[in-house]
Amino acid sequence: MVAMERQLIAFRVVIMGLLAMQGLAAIELVALEAMGVPIMALVAMSGESVAMDIGMAMKMVILRVACPMMMPKVPLLPLTPWLTVLRISFPIVLLGKILQFTARNYLERPGEPPDPQFRLQSPPTLDRLPQTTSHSPPARSPSARGWAPPPPLHRLRSLALSWLDEDAPWPDAAVATVGDNATRAQLLSKGGGDSGGVLAGAPFAEAVFGVSGCQLSWRVPEGAALPPGRVLVAEVEGPAAGVLAGERVALNILGRCSGVASMAARAVGVTRAQGWAGVVAGTRKTTPGFRLAEKYVLGVGGADPHRGGLGGLLLLKDSHRALAAAAGGLEQMILGVHRAGGFTCRLGVECSSADEALAAAGAGADIVLLDNLAPQELHTVAAQVKAAHPGVTVEARGGIVLGTLPQFLGPHIDVVSMGCLTHSAPSLDFALRVLEP
Repeated sequence: MVAMERQLIAFRVVIMGLLAMQGLAAIELVALEAMGVPIMALVAMSGESVAMDIGMAMKMVILRVACPMMMPKVPLLPLTPWLTVLRISFPIVLLGKILQFTARNYLERPGEPPDPQFRLQSPPTLDRLPQTTSHSPPARSPSARGWAPPPPLHRLRSLALSWLDEDAPWPDAAVATVGDNATRAQLLSKGGGDSGGVLAGAPFAEAVFGVSGCQLSWRVPEGAALPPGRVLVAEVEGPAAGVLAGERVALNILGRCSGVASMAARAVGVTRAQGWAGVVAGTRKTTPGFRLAEKYVLGVGGADPHRGGLGGLLLLKDSHRALAAAAGGLEQMILGVHRAGGFTCRLGVECSSADEALAAAGAGADIVLLDNLAPQELHTVAAQVKAAHPGVTVEARGGIVLGTLPQFLGPHIDVVSMGCLTHSAPSLDFALRVLEP
């Protein structure tokens, strides 16, 4: 009987050591069992609140079932031998865990991936974020031709839905006949490169086809120059009805956006050829319902989009100045606007003479917009403003087009804004060719 009890103790010590490698919770389970608590009852009581590995619990149950001879019909052993075993095994198991952790995290062989189970978990950084596959054009840096952050996804989706609603009433009998068969198509540029065309509007075209259940794989990245002739720009995949429903909307978007970006790129090219390093900007003269897209692609072409709306920059135009007398004069109007807008808002004042420009700058305007001045007068007034208020930004605007742009560039001009970049930009031509199955 004594020999059998010794074998039982030795066997249980071995089991305890194996299970302890699963965690210190196993040692606690064996100790509780030695004190008379059945393992199955312990598992049943634990529920979800006990941090116990299910696999470990199953191993213990299997051991119980597989070794019925170990089901003790013998009296329970005193607690003292088990406490002795615990005192001996606990430091050994703990030391083994420490050595295992050290070896896996600090003694890894080159080229061998670490064991994720024992890898230190640290907060993710930009260079360690999981990489996802995207059908979007590659991200572009600010040093490229032009750079603009794409609009948020919810705005893209909202615009795509509104554009599709305009063009795709239900039911469409022509689309209904083709069904949802898997379809591939090629999106082509039709010669935009001859006039220095720039591809733009990819996020918006993606949103349209995405709402239609399709995906785009781009062959020409956003902001790249379009080569002459017919060029494959992207491939579209998706259900036939989705490809056809999104076709015209996406083509219109790319044509309009690429036209604006191309005009912006040409304007920036003119200024750089003249050695002028200031800012070429757009205006609010945009297409109703399409402002977000046109403002975005101005940046793709290398220009500044200027303010997106009335709240983007506090701007007192000639219409406001006509009402200045009711506000107590221009200076009081400027002070009032500054107070209403708060310290985060910049204020610009549209001026048409040297007196108005100097008065606006003296009253606290951050930007003086010289509107519709002839080039010679413009440079004279700009020099006076800069001499009296060096920190004020001087912007030239009003009737400036590509042909006259060089005349408005000068050392005292910081910004040239051009409405023609949007209201007079010709659209580029794109086509979609559906491939036969």
